[in-house]
Amino acid sequence: MAETMEWTGKTVEAALAAAAASLGCSEESLEYTVLEQPSRGFLGILGRKPARIRVRQEEPEKAPLTDASADVEELEESLAEEAGVAVPTLLEQEQLARKFLEDVFATMKIEVELVREEHEDGVIFHLEGKNLGILIGKHGQTLDALQYLANLAANHGTSSERLHVILDVEGYRARREETLTRLAGHLAEKACRIGQEIHLEPMNRHERKIIHMALQDSRKVSTYSAGEEPRRYVVIAPKRRRRERDDYKRE
Repeated sequence: MAETMEWTGKTVEAALAAAAASLGCSEESLEYTVLEQPSRGFLGILGRKPARIRVRQEEPEKAPLTDASADVEELEESLAEEAGVAVPTLLEQEQLARKFLEDVFATMKIEVELVREEHEDGVIFHLEGKNLGILIGKHGQTLDALQYLANLAANHGTSSERLHVILDVEGYRARREETLTRLAGHLAEKACRIGQEIHLEPMNRHERKIIHMALQDSRKVSTYSAGEEPRRYVVIAPKRRRRERDDYKRE
């Protein structure tokens, strides 16, 4: 009896290959109908839609599926290379991020100069110009959102080595780091005083690292991250309370 299922992928070919791999059969043995062609979406990153196909297998092969566990993303990259679409290098990813930012600023009709700087976490683009406070927003939320989109643009089309892009305006990141370092100290004292964990507001990866680094040598508290992106946050936990809880569990 024929079996009908739907599959998705970056391209129709990728969806068909993923279906064949999961079903443990050859692509030639499958009949398929294209339900939806892939769409790039706005600026190539927002509102993207994958290709969607309906697959019909007339005579399923009874071979074991243990050999069909290939990673779909690797399969798509392989198909892209065969089709002549090269996986972007780090330099090309950086150029994609720069192009995205330039397009955004052109749309906003503001003049911004992008000054590049190497960083241990990736690449920093210092945004220089007049009256750029609008790009920061409350607690840096606008800047973080723009940075998030720039990273999406930079890493679109690759699942291997990813480029981390950091944006800064008028030295905001340095001022924010100083503020977060002081905040970490105050909240660590509070956690010890009340004997309870303290959950900070959601932060990006760079700001969470600042909190962890500020308290890494503390003998009184420990830190860890919890939650899912983009709402991931830092938890400051008093070590004494954790030891007491562990002792209670052992009893």
